[in-house]
Amino acid sequence: MKEKLIVGLDIGTTKICCIVGELTPSGVDIVGIGMHPSVGLRKGVVVNIENTVASIKHAVEEAELMAGCEISSVYAGIAGGHIKGFNSHGVIAVKNREVTDQDIERVLEAARAVAIPMDREVIHTIPQEYIVDDQDGIMDPRGMSGVRLEAKVHIVTGAVTSAQNIIRCAHRAGLDVCDIVLEPLASSEAVLSAEEKNLGVALIDFGGGTTDLAIFSHNSIKHTAVLALGGQNLTNDLAIGLRTSAKNAEEIKCKHGCCLTSMVDPHDMIEVMNVGSQSSRSVSRKLVADILEPRVEEIFLLIHREMIRAGYENEVPSGIVISGGSALLEGVPEVAEQVFNLPVRRGYPLEVGGLKDVVHSPQYATAVGLVVFGIRQGEQGKGFRIRQENIFNRVVQRMRRWFR
Repeated sequence: MKEKLIVGLDIGTTKICCIVGELTPSGVDIVGIGMHPSVGLRKGVVVNIENTVASIKHAVEEAELMAGCEISSVYAGIAGGHIKGFNSHGVIAVKNREVTDQDIERVLEAARAVAIPMDREVIHTIPQEYIVDDQDGIMDPRGMSGVRLEAKVHIVTGAVTSAQNIIRCAHRAGLDVCDIVLEPLASSEAVLSAEEKNLGVALIDFGGGTTDLAIFSHNSIKHTAVLALGGQNLTNDLAIGLRTSAKNAEEIKCKHGCCLTSMVDPHDMIEVMNVGSQSSRSVSRKLVADILEPRVEEIFLLIHREMIRAGYENEVPSGIVISGGSALLEGVPEVAEQVFNLPVRRGYPLEVGGLKDVVHSPQYATAVGLVVFGIRQGEQGKGFRIRQENIFNRVVQRMRRWFR
């Protein structure tokens, strides 16, 4: 049974979530969940190793107790403003006139051979489509006849130090990292249907420290971007606007927050604690909406601008799917509909069994997606490799392969 357990670890800015999934004949069953507030990250990047390790340990212990197992390896999520995605293209000549696995590896290697700065690391190379002798739109070219093979791929890069810090935190917490996965890519595995990915859809992961964008069309990922704004900015705005502490602002946002003033009754009143004293005062709930609406609108406008810049604003007829903890805020889909002028829905994890009622929330989308991603990777038989910390090791490996 231990062989079939896959663990997803979502290391977020506001929470660390650990989910244990079990592979069953009918699909994936969620058997354990652990969650703990995150205190060692800012905007998706580790800023305090000790605090992050402590938070990871708490979340993992909680998941272990619920699942009744010992967790030793995880799939970890990565996000942050340092993440950059771009499209690339590789071309090779096919040996023996028939496309083999080795040819596919060679063409992906050719597409990956782009100049990236020394301080950046390739996190994912995701095939979009293959072209055999000018015949495009091929998803799996193995066994096809041809003399020329091309691959269009999407490459995601991140800062080497940020990826290493996530691995280091996991190691300090006694965990091996099977792979590091871009968080919107993981979320897409949990909340998007195959029809949406084929027709064209944009996934917005509205988290605590970052807002991530992933655009899918024709069953492949077309564009990724990370915006260093999120739910914490909403909390800070409330703390300043209502002159209260960040803790109270977070409680008000979760209990009474709404980001569309037209949805709020102006006569609704809420209690707000004053900073540095036990006294409180009454303010209109409409004031909370007045503070939140411009910030949420700004975040979606920046995402919309990114879609226009990349040339994909007309490539998402299925609309927008919003996941992440901040997607639970009342009025978020309505504001997004106004900005994008497209149908919008919240992203809930699909097609999972077990504790599916517990994880039926947009805030669990990334962690559930990491489990699904891990199972898919295992089925494809791909070896997991932690990226080398040292450029020298990489050169040695390349030379060994060359001599072989």
